[in-house]
Amino acid sequence: MSSRAARYTVAGVDVLFGVLGPVTAWDGSGNPIALKGPRHRAVLARLIIARGRVVPVSLLVDDLWVAPPSDGVGAVRTFVAALRRVLEPDRPPRTPPRLLVTEGPGYALRPGPDGVDAWRFEEAVTASRPASELLTTLDEALGRWRGPAYADVADEPWARAERSRLAELRLRAIERRAEARLTLGRAADAVPDLDAHVAEHPWREDAWRLLALALYRTGRQGDALAVLRRARGLLVEQLGVDPGPELRGLEEDILRQADHLDPTSRLWARAAETYDRTVATGARSRLESTVGILRNLAMTGGGGLEAAREQRVPAILAAEELGDAELTARVIGAYDVPAIWTRSDDPAQAAQVVAAAERTLAALPAAGHEAARGRLLATIAVESRGTGTRRALEAAREAEAVARALDDPALLAFALNGAFMQSFERAGLAARRDGIGAELVELSARHDLASHAVLGRLIRLQARSALADFGGADEHAAAADRLAERHERPLVGVFTAWYRALRLAASGARTTEAEAAYLAAAERMRGSGMPGLADGLPSLALLCLRVQHGRPAQADLSGWGPYEPWARPLVLLARGRADEAAGALRDVPEPPRDLLFEALWCLTARAALDLDDRAAMRRAYGELVPAAGELAGAGSGLLTLGPVSRYLDELAAALGA
Repeated sequence: MSSRAARYTVAGVDVLFGVLGPVTAWDGSGNPIALKGPRHRAVLARLIIARGRVVPVSLLVDDLWVAPPSDGVGAVRTFVAALRRVLEPDRPPRTPPRLLVTEGPGYALRPGPDGVDAWRFEEAVTASRPASELLTTLDEALGRWRGPAYADVADEPWARAERSRLAELRLRAIERRAEARLTLGRAADAVPDLDAHVAEHPWREDAWRLLALALYRTGRQGDALAVLRRARGLLVEQLGVDPGPELRGLEEDILRQADHLDPTSRLWARAAETYDRTVATGARSRLESTVGILRNLAMTGGGGLEAAREQRVPAILAAEELGDAELTARVIGAYDVPAIWTRSDDPAQAAQVVAAAERTLAALPAAGHEAARGRLLATIAVESRGTGTRRALEAAREAEAVARALDDPALLAFALNGAFMQSFERAGLAARRDGIGAELVELSARHDLASHAVLGRLIRLQARSALADFGGADEHAAAADRLAERHERPLVGVFTAWYRALRLAASGARTTEAEAAYLAAAERMRGSGMPGLADGLPSLALLCLRVQHGRPAQADLSGWGPYEPWARPLVLLARGRADEAAGALRDVPEPPRDLLFEALWCLTARAALDLDDRAAMRRAYGELVPAAGELAGAGSGLLTLGPVSRYLDELAAALGA
């Protein structure tokens, strides 16, 4: 099934008709239905435009031909019979059709309210929804357009009014989508679409208004005024009319910087000014407020995440200098930013945070402060990601026990994040991580913990991928994207884009298609502020894809980042340097116990098989056996080498087991 066809699959709909482009139809699985010639499509189009009403055969004849043939009625009946055969191929003989029915003097098409893409599009554009839901709905709805509506009957007089109506609806959808973005504070995202929109449709005053407002909210006041003056010039010079009251009023409001144009920014500026004026410079509350800001910054991704990382340790050290263990515990524990990737972006900083948390735990009074202790323990578990230390595992267990004893949902969510980070003591633990993710999803839904709801969905996406349940993983990816849209979590899209590349690679798609998807995902990762994820990952993903398809590794020894030791033997083999590859394989360390544990062991297994290194084969076999039912690397949600069982079978055969 093509990706475009899949887009049109609708639950409970046997046939979906498409008129947002050439007239077509898809079956319930999303496969295109062969509609034969242009007359068949014209009959179908004419009946769809009638929206379930009966169209007399005589009218169909007049609409299909300028000069109808002598047997026009018979020809129309032939077209209808052919359409019925392809639209309901499993209909038993002599039973009445359900879709294309005969009534009185003519025919009617009865596909149901979701059976025509244009009808679904109209509902999406006209329905009242919250801004986040509306944005998602309109993105999907606009994506259904494959060209001008009713493209293959564009010259027919009977199609003209409906084509014009749908074209107007499409323009309104673009404008409503821009309004939703503005409501959600995503003015910068709205500018490119609106810029193109007014260039193609310069007489739409509301589009000019939205573009000017979007520019103003991105800090481009001069550009906003220039846009309004350009709109005025076009309207006056080419139509001889002045702009309407909304455009005129917007220009006046921009010139006086009216508060209502950007209420969020104005509110923030005033609150920050008041805080700075009223809270003393050395006040301890400033430290706690700073950590709250850093926490929110970290979730914005890119520069915000980098800035939060830079300022976090200085904030902790400043708290420690005050000699107040309780304050320091609050400063450390308030930074409960969900973590999904098991390689640290800054290992040295993570070690500093862990050390500070341990010092603060020791300094806290022996009695009380259980919640603070729980947060410090959760911090140790999360920040010790990938280290595999006994202390980190103990901290995760203790934090979870404290949270459950206190019945503290927010602390439990943080502790479960630590439990996830420490759930890699051996291969094959995807089912355990799926349970952690499921509890996070349920807990977050009950207590409105938006950030940890996203984390739970991403954990389940990874776990279901490892277990080859891509239907389940798809649902969690879609849910994560919806939550990210609603709660402004841009980094989520990095992970779901990589997941969809993995999904393509695991589906058996052509290598070139999967490579292109990985490269596109890597491009999206630029500027994300996550070096622990980005470093070496694109090269590793392409290597895994090659190994999965039995192809030699890339011949380049650069760009591997931390994964170079596991790539080197295969790269040297691809260069024909078997002796050096054998030496590199002997030097390969045990992989970190993290999301790529199984993937790196499978790369080691592949090199060991190719080099007939029986010692390395035995090590790889022993480590991978617990993951026999999983896909190698898919638990990362990013890449895969195929089933672990395939490598185990090869290893067993080579070892004579």
